[in-house]
Amino acid sequence: MEDLITNKLMEAFDPESLRIVDESDRHRGHAGWREGGESHFRIYIVAQAFEGKSRLERHRLINAALRQELADKVHALAIHAAAPGEGLG
Repeated sequence: MEDLITNKLMEAFDPESLRIVDESDRHRGHAGWREGGESHFRIYIVAQAFEGKSRLERHRLINAALRQELADKVHALAIHAAAPGEGLG
């Protein structure tokens, strides 16, 4: 799943940097968790596509790019999206 998310985000946004962290183990026993993980991810992405976009617009773009994964197997995404020159906070 991590590779699939990486590939989709690379294709959609051609990011300057991208880091995806599988945090599923932190959610053991919580809603959406399943054996084997790959259900909760944190995304750090810097891409020109986010220039001039609000935080909400950036999240919507990422959610749209990962629509199928969110409908299927991914329960939660924590998104840190920035344009070049901005901090990821």
